Amino acid sequence: MANIHFKLLGLVFLAIPWSGHGQNLSSVVLDSVTKSPVPYVTVQLKNKGMITNEEGRFNFQLRDNIQETDSLFISCIGYESIGKPLAEFTKNVIYLRPKAIELDPVIVSNKNFTPEEIIAEVRKNIGRNYQTGLAKKRLFLRETYRNNILKTDYKLVKSSIAAFNKNFLDSVIHTVPKSNTYYTEMLGDLYGGNDAEVQKLDLIKASELYDKSMEMDFDALEEKFNKIVKENVKTDSYFKIKSGIFGTKVDADELFEAEVDSTDVEALNKQLEETKKNKEERKKFFSDYKRKTLGNLYKNLPIFKGADYNVLFKSRRYHLSLDDFTYLGDDAVYVLRFEPKGSADFKGKLYINSDDFALIRMDFENVKPLRKFKLLGISLNEYLAKGRIIFAQGEDQLYHLRYYDITKGSRVGFRRPVKIIEKNKNVKGRRKQNELALKVDAAFGNTNRYELVVFDLDPIDMGQYEAFKENNSVLPTYMPNYDPEFWSGYDIIEPNRAIKEFTSQAETDE
Repeated sequence: MANIHFKLLGLVFLAIPWSGHGQNLSSVVLDSVTKSPVPYVTVQLKNKGMITNEEGRFNFQLRDNIQETDSLFISCIGYESIGKPLAEFTKNVIYLRPKAIELDPVIVSNKNFTPEEIIAEVRKNIGRNYQTGLAKKRLFLRETYRNNILKTDYKLVKSSIAAFNKNFLDSVIHTVPKSNTYYTEMLGDLYGGNDAEVQKLDLIKASELYDKSMEMDFDALEEKFNKIVKENVKTDSYFKIKSGIFGTKVDADELFEAEVDSTDVEALNKQLEETKKNKEERKKFFSDYKRKTLGNLYKNLPIFKGADYNVLFKSRRYHLSLDDFTYLGDDAVYVLRFEPKGSADFKGKLYINSDDFALIRMDFENVKPLRKFKLLGISLNEYLAKGRIIFAQGEDQLYHLRYYDITKGSRVGFRRPVKIIEKNKNVKGRRKQNELALKVDAAFGNTNRYELVVFDLDPIDMGQYEAFKENNSVLPTYMPNYDPEFWSGYDIIEPNRAIKEFTSQAETDE
């Protein structure tokens, strides 16, 4: 008994703490030779998976059923794997040793496979290698949006309302932040298979991290705009908004928001009901958006024919070469390089298990814009799509998605004349009342990053799938700066330094 107490006391002081009561296991994985972080390392504990972030860090919640004798397994392509009891991890740094490449009998016997034949074997074995049926997946999704205003040039051609002058328009442009970063995170259970349209989501918790001071002050701008409109525009007018051959109509009364009398109980109750309705609609929108995002990510796994990153089923469009041999633990792995022959979009590497011919990792990036057009002054350039996809084996020895990381970038341009014309059909002889005419030359850029980790997967049947009913009542909790306690008790992808150091300008000004 004394020996057991001594062991438990010692564990309290470990740099990698663990306990059977809601503690966590946190560390950084480094290359033993270069001492640099090793990203995208798989960390496995009792069939539950985690992955290190780009800085080599991970954080694992230890549940009530975890014992000091349970083994932690750490593996990464090109490194020697580690597997030992939790009690033997006594430092907050874990070193992985690069694995020497020694051709084992499996690779030697298969050395006559051409890259094309290896790809053919991957396709042939997809059905028996991967879990693609109905399942309940516990997962965490982090999305990062970065928006930049690249250009806001304009020329004021005409304004019949004196207040709508260049100084006013310059003040509007000055109000718009030149750049902004927005993070959103969610944890939940996804029910479904490989059909993006047939997914159900059980949201558990969500957050949003951004600087509200970097948002455009719409309230102040609207008040300023409405004041000018009320002083210069007739309430029975309507507006024609034209950009070249395009036009739309807006009634003037749509620009004025009715004020509610605080003594009017009926009006106040109606406003409260509207607020409640808007909140419920926002919950539905948030849930629907996350479900569709997750469904789209799953739909585009490279093991499916219709995927955007379709190399396996369109291999003839690529130059394939056997780039290297490496290891994932004791498993020998082919490393195939792919580059486009002609019109294909991507280049990258495929990591394929030489024993069962399962694709276990894909790194990719586009070599040309995925979509690009320019018409009547409107331009779009989807210039970036790069990332990695990692699969892992479950208890049933089938592979499933463990990690998905993709960054997309686009640029939108608007170079057109814009006219806002006030018209009034009740004014005899002069329907046109006022006009604001501009020539606008603007450009906007944004990058979106999606990081998805799947912690565990439980196969389900159709009856279990149909029995689950969505009832999502989760809205993301707003955070002006990073709160390390928000996800306490939950497994997530360890945030990188940029997220941890994120602080709103409003906070620093106080």
